[in-house]
Amino acid sequence: MTQDAQTPRFSFSLNATDGRARTGVISTPRGDIRTPAFMPVGTAATVKAMMPESVRATGADILLGNTYHLMLRPTAERIARLGGLHKFMNWERPILTDSGGFQVMSLSDLRKLTEKGVTFRSHIDGSKHELTPERSMEIQKLLGSDIVMCFDECPALPADRDRIASSMRLSMRWAERSREAFGDRPGHALFGIQQGGLERDFREESAEALKKIGFDGYALGGLAVGEGQEAMFGCLDFAPDMLPTDKPRYLMGVGKPDDIVGAVKRGIDMMDCVLPSRSGRTGQAWTRRGQVNIKNARHADDPRPLDEHCSCPACSHYSRAYLHHVFRAQEMISGMLLTWHNLHYFQEIMQDMRDAIAGGTFAAWEAEFHAKRAMGDIDPL
Repeated sequence: MTQDAQTPRFSFSLNATDGRARTGVISTPRGDIRTPAFMPVGTAATVKAMMPESVRATGADILLGNTYHLMLRPTAERIARLGGLHKFMNWERPILTDSGGFQVMSLSDLRKLTEKGVTFRSHIDGSKHELTPERSMEIQKLLGSDIVMCFDECPALPADRDRIASSMRLSMRWAERSREAFGDRPGHALFGIQQGGLERDFREESAEALKKIGFDGYALGGLAVGEGQEAMFGCLDFAPDMLPTDKPRYLMGVGKPDDIVGAVKRGIDMMDCVLPSRSGRTGQAWTRRGQVNIKNARHADDPRPLDEHCSCPACSHYSRAYLHHVFRAQEMISGMLLTWHNLHYFQEIMQDMRDAIAGGTFAAWEAEFHAKRAMGDIDPL
C-alpha cells in the first residue's frame, strides 16, 4: 500500500501465506505490529502484575486498553489532560482500545439498550452512564489509541436467530455512526466488527455492510462467548474469508494456545485475551506440554524449571518448588513470574507461527505443536 512520506499512516502489508494462514506487518506511526499478533490486555491501563517494559520484553508489539473501565476510572477526560493513554501508562508503542460494548453487556447493572446506545450503571459505584457510537469514538480519541473499535452490541450465545439478526443489524447501524463520528484521523485506524453469531448468512450480511462503509481493519466479534471451540472453528472456516484480504482481521477475546493456533490457521491476524495474565495470578502456567497447575503438591520439592526450553525469568532463574512456595504463601512475585512466563510463551507461539508461515511449514509446525501438548506435563520426580 502507498504511504505519504509526510504523514505516517496506518497500513497493512501481507508478506506470506501458507494455506489460509497469513503473516505480515501492520504499520502505525508508533511502530510496527508483526502479524499474526497476540495483544496482551491492559484493562485498566496496566497489564496486571507486569511492568510495561517487561511486557515489551516478552515480544508484544501492541497492547489492548479497555474503554468501559477507563471511562469509569480514572475517566477518559482525566487521561487526556495527563497527556493520553500512552504517556499515562508508559507504553509508547501501539494501543488498541475496544469500544466498551462487550463490558456494558457483561458487567454493568440495569442496562437499557435503545437505537441511540446503551445506558447503564457502573459496576464500581452504581453511577449512571450512557455509551453511544459517538461517545465511544470520543472516549477512544481522548485516550489517543492507535486502533479504535466501532461501538457494537454482542449478544451471548446461544441465542435465537431473530435475536442474532436484530443485534447484528443494530451493530451495523452503529458501525456507520462510528465511522462518521471517527472522522479523518491520519495515523489512527478504525476497525469495523463483523457480527452474526454462528449463522453464515448473517455473517455475510454483516461483512457486506462493513465493506460498504469501509474500514482500516475488520474484527470478528461475537465469538468466544460460550459457544465452544468446535462451533467457533466452524464459524472461522467461512467468516474471515468474507472480509477483505488486504486488511487486518482481528478475532476478539481469543484465547487458549490451541484456539490461537486454530484461528491463525483459518486466516486470523490479531487476537487478544486476558487468559495469560489471569491464569498467572491463579497459579496456572501454559507450557509447550500443556497446562501446569503450580499449586499442586507434586511441585513442592521439584528443583526443575516450569519449562526447560523457555528463556523467561520464571524458567531461567526459579524452580517449580519456589514457584509453588510463593503461590502458596500468596507472595506478589508469584503472579508476576507466572504472568511473565505465560505472556512470553504466547508471544513465542506467535513468532513460531510467523516463521512457519513465512517458510511454508505451518502444517508441520502445527502437528508438532499439538503432539507436544498431547504429551502432558513432565513426570513428577
